[in-house]
Amino acid sequence: MADTGKVLVIGANGQLGIELTDALIEIYGASQVIPSDITASDRKNFVTLDVLNVEQLRDIVRENKVNDVYLLAALLSARGEQNPLWAWRINMDGLLNVLELAREGIIRKVFWPSSIAVFGTTTPKVATPQETIISPDTMYGITKLAGERLCAYYAKKFQVDVRSLRYPGLVGYRALPGGGTTDYAVDIYHKAVAGELYRCFLSANTRLPFLYMPDAVRATLEVMQVSATQISVRSSYNLAGFSSTPAEITSSIQQHIPDFQIEYEPDFRQQIADSWPESINDEVAQKDWGWQARYSLSDMSQEMIQNLASPTDRPIN
Repeated sequence: MADTGKVLVIGANGQLGIELTDALIEIYGASQVIPSDITASDRKNFVTLDVLNVEQLRDIVRENKVNDVYLLAALLSARGEQNPLWAWRINMDGLLNVLELAREGIIRKVFWPSSIAVFGTTTPKVATPQETIISPDTMYGITKLAGERLCAYYAKKFQVDVRSLRYPGLVGYRALPGGGTTDYAVDIYHKAVAGELYRCFLSANTRLPFLYMPDAVRATLEVMQVSATQISVRSSYNLAGFSSTPAEITSSIQQHIPDFQIEYEPDFRQQIADSWPESINDEVAQKDWGWQARYSLSDMSQEMIQNLASPTDRPIN
């Protein structure tokens, strides 16, 4: 593969960051990938970085001759509701800092994740289209909507090559839950493998869209690797995998762990989940760059349980 300069991953200790960093290292080599986060890590080339410190960010980018930045650092939905002002600062100022470096020509290409949290109670809940009513009800969703508009603005006004995906709930075994409303679908597998009862903070039939982490990582790599001429959406692409409820995930787990038990104790996160779509239409991503999910709920359950049951594949953070 041709030299593309170095790649900086901001938020490399997070659920997506851990696995995306590994995938980037596999593609470009360890010497070309710089993982960073606000907390330390023993990864090769790791740098401690506060994305709100624009001078530190600028220095790291320049010193390491970084071309591409994957900005994953964010405060997620549930934690964002507990500290909305901090969510605004991290989610908005961090993005602006990176976009400004791209505007100045210091960064060549930016990836920034959006979320189904941009949708709200007035959005069509089934097969939510790419272009639709967007009215988020959480600070996390508000920052993602504002971020989408910033990305589109910088792309149009300053020709910044920024690319984005609206992730549904992401599920993987390499990291512990990170404070999102859909993170029950991570924690439930940990409790099942540990032989523990799971108390779910959503009701049994709350249907939400999900994506298994290998699909999420592949989608991220694909959208960043295609020609800019194939990118028609500069706000954020809808992305879909499968839709499921806590009851359906429980049933899928019980195919492998028959004694697994769940109880339902909905809390404030139920209202957040109720404002989100049940399923997503991602036809635009399919048309523009050939996106197609590969994993079903059954596939995911089998892999999650198999990997969590292996001591060598336990979460690393």
